[in-house]
Amino acid sequence: MQDQQQYQMQQAPVTDKDPGMRSLDAICINESRLRHKWYHNFKYLAVGMLFGVILVKAEVVSWFRIQEMFRLQSFHMYGIIGSAVITGMLSVWLIKKFNVKTIYGEPVKLSSKTFNKGQIYGGLIFGLGWAMTGACPGPLFAQIGTGGGVVVVTLLSAVAGTWVYGWLRRKLPH
Repeated sequence: MQDQQQYQMQQAPVTDKDPGMRSLDAICINESRLRHKWYHNFKYLAVGMLFGVILVKAEVVSWFRIQEMFRLQSFHMYGIIGSAVITGMLSVWLIKKFNVKTIYGEPVKLSSKTFNKGQIYGGLIFGLGWAMTGACPGPLFAQIGTGGGVVVVTLLSAVAGTWVYGWLRRKLPH
């Protein structure tokens, strides 16, 4: 089994032509060199569906809850977001402290990021879109799954915005 994994890692294409730019994307640094069968991805589908159910049950996908948050009328969403931030901080600390590896034994690399004004602009655009549509990228699919068909417009807009960012990426402040 180990020989097969080593062979697959050697056969994987190396795509790190611009390490400076690619270090901005976590997936480019931690991208696995292992090749799996097509059905191997069903575990991600199952986890994604479970995550969607949790989002619905926690009312995170509720347009009314999101509006309450932006109007400062309820702590519900702030509590959920705050607990996610704390969980993320604790997870990153544990990964760094114990040199955690993936389940396949690959190292997890966390590159340093420097703060810049582009993050302020991006955050403002993201927040404005979130407030206008009542959806952020995480719950979009859960909202569509609950029957909110009009959210497809928001999903297509998010995809278009991501494409525009990729197109203009080299010209934007990083």
